[in-house]
Amino acid sequence: MVGYQDFVALSQSRDSEERGRAAHIAALAYLSHSGPADEHAALYASLIDFLDDPSVRVRGALAYGLLHATEAPRPLLLALLQDSPVISRAVAQYSPALVDADLMVLIRSADEPMLLAVAQRERLSTRVTEALVATGGRALALKILSRDGETLPAELLARIASEHGVEDAEVRGALLARHDLPAASRLLLVQSVAAALRATRIVAGAVAAPRLDRILRDATDTALTGIGETEAAAGRAPYAADMVETDMVSTRVLLHAIVQGHVLFFADCVAELAETPRDKVFTLLEHGSRAALNALFVRCGLNEAVRNMLARLIAHARAADLADDLSARHFVVTALTEELIAEHRGNIPPELEEAFTYLSEQNVILARRAARGVMAGFAATPAGNELALPEPYAGEPILALPAA
Repeated sequence: MVGYQDFVALSQSRDSEERGRAAHIAALAYLSHSGPADEHAALYASLIDFLDDPSVRVRGALAYGLLHATEAPRPLLLALLQDSPVISRAVAQYSPALVDADLMVLIRSADEPMLLAVAQRERLSTRVTEALVATGGRALALKILSRDGETLPAELLARIASEHGVEDAEVRGALLARHDLPAASRLLLVQSVAAALRATRIVAGAVAAPRLDRILRDATDTALTGIGETEAAAGRAPYAADMVETDMVSTRVLLHAIVQGHVLFFADCVAELAETPRDKVFTLLEHGSRAALNALFVRCGLNEAVRNMLARLIAHARAADLADDLSARHFVVTALTEELIAEHRGNIPPELEEAFTYLSEQNVILARRAARGVMAGFAATPAGNELALPEPYAGEPILALPAA
C-alpha cells in the first residue's frame, strides 16, 4: 500500500524510474477504484499529467498499466497511440478498449511496423483485416494468413492470392495451407506452382521438355478435378459453374474426372453443360441406358464420337472403384483404348485425337503406378518363394545398347 504523500513524492521525483512506478500505480488505482467520484477524478487527472512526462519510461509505465483493460480511458489511449513507436505499437496491439474506428484511422497513416502490430491483435474484424491487407504489403499478408483459428473472407483471400500468391512462393504456401481458401483461388495457385516448376532451371534440366509438359498438365488436371470433387462433396456447385463459364472444362477434363474417380465433379460439370438438375444427372450416370446417356451428352453440346466414348467409359466405370483402385483405373483406360482402336481400325478420327492422346498418356502413367505396387508386393514375398528367371539364350551374343 502506497500512501498519498509517498505517491506525490514518487510522481515528483527526478528519477524517471520512480515516476514510472507512480504512473503505473496511478493506472492500476484508477482501474480498480470503487470509492468517491472526486477521488476517481483526481486519479484521472494524475494520469493525464503523466502523459506530458518527458521520459518514455514513465509514459511506457502508464501505458503498461492500462494496456489490457477494457475500462482504460479512451482519451489516454488515443494520446498514447500518438506517442513514441514502442508505446504506440504496444497499445495498438494489446488494448481491447480500442474500437474499429480507432484502428481504421490509425491504419490509414501507419507505417509497416504499426500495421504488423495491429495485425497481431487478439481479435480483428473483417473490416479491419481488409483495410490492413489493402494498405500493407507482403509481410502483412503473411501475418494475416498465419492467424490460427480465424476464417477470413473469401474475397480477401482471393485478393491476396491474385496480388501476392501468384508470384510469391511463401505467400502461396501460406494460402494453400488454409482450409478456407476459395476453390478458384486454389486452382490459380496450383497453376502458378506448375508454371514456377516449369521455369525452374533444375527441373527443366532434369526432365525433358515434352515429358515435363505432360507431367505438369496431368498434375494440373488432377488438381482441377480434385478441387472440384471436394467442392461438389460439400455442395458448392459454383466451382463447376465457374469452370464451365471460363471454358476450363474440355473433353480431356471430363475424361480425367472419370478416370480419377472424381465423379461428383463430373456430374456437376455435365449438369451445368446440359442445364439439367444435378439429381437427374446422377440418376442417369448410375443407371441410365446408352441412349439416355447419349441424349444427356447431346444437351452438353458434345459431338457424336465423344458422346459414344464417354458412354462407354461410364459403362466401364460403373463396375470399378476408380476413386481408390489404381489397377481398376488402368484396366478401364486400357479397355477403352483398345475398343477405340478396334472400332476405328487404328484410324482414330480427328474429333477423338485429343481424347485418344489423353487416354494413351494415362495408360502409361497408370501402368507405372500400378507396377510400383506390384513390385513392392513382390519384394515383400517371404524367402523361399524365389521367382525362377529364364536362362539366357546360349550362343547368342548379348546386345549392347548405345550410351545415352
